[in-house]
Amino acid sequence: MVNLDMSWRQGGLLAGALFVAAALAGRSGRARLVASAPAVREAGVIAALFTLWQWVGALALTRSAGAVERGHAIVRAERRWLPLPAESTVQQLITPHPWLTQACNLFYATAHVTALLVLLVWLFWRRREHYARVRTTLVLVTAGCLLVALLPVAPPRLLPRSGFVDTAAQYGQSVYAALDTLSADQLSPNQLSAMPSVHVAWALLVAVGVITAGVSRWRWLVLAHPAVTVFVVVATANHYWLDGIVAAGVLALAMAVQWAGRRLIRRGRRTARQLPPAAQATIPGQGPTPSETVARVTE
Repeated sequence: MVNLDMSWRQGGLLAGALFVAAALAGRSGRARLVASAPAVREAGVIAALFTLWQWVGALALTRSAGAVERGHAIVRAERRWLPLPAESTVQQLITPHPWLTQACNLFYATAHVTALLVLLVWLFWRRREHYARVRTTLVLVTAGCLLVALLPVAPPRLLPRSGFVDTAAQYGQSVYAALDTLSADQLSPNQLSAMPSVHVAWALLVAVGVITAGVSRWRWLVLAHPAVTVFVVVATANHYWLDGIVAAGVLALAMAVQWAGRRLIRRGRRTARQLPPAAQATIPGQGPTPSETVARVTE
């Protein structure tokens, strides 16, 4: 599989170019360019998130000490506390079937970004009133996952003598660098960012976005996307069960923070409206508008 992954530097240049293009389009005075500016700016936000993701992955590689030991610790904790089948057992469901294994590899490499972009485009053009909320959740959940990922953890496929198979490398579908000369300075970004799973976090966000913004009764079928994603990331030995569980917790925390922030803003606005006019004048944005001030003076 051709690796189309960009480095964090390339992502940063792309994000910067998109922001500059959005600013120029907004000031061009041409109706079509002005109308396109918000979409280009939002694309810049997504590119900036990608840049941050890649940068954290590259940073994790410089602090690789203990990554393999943490991976083994996760396996031991799961065997003791989680009533779930071992990741190796799940992997054995696909490895006897080359076509299924390759399909899972392809899904892992492409589905998480594709589904997220489709969701954002759909919301931006068809459900604009929901777009800002989902975009903010995306920023928060991605930032939360990246903070956790600053502590490097090796995925199952990189655990020596673990019995896992790197299915993507086996069929030449890996989005990472070749592992035949494995060393910390040769690994691609995100190789040691197993915990938590951004794949699972984004898949759950796609499901939440479709269910809350959609109106069709068929929208609940989108729950199949995170379910398949969890199965694929485990079966391909790219993540542990716990990676997905922690990702779901980060998403829940991001949504709770967003909900609390909206409540605080609404409470502040209600409080401001209840203040007398003289007091409102001291609050930015709550005093009389210039036209109201001129009208009072002319009276």
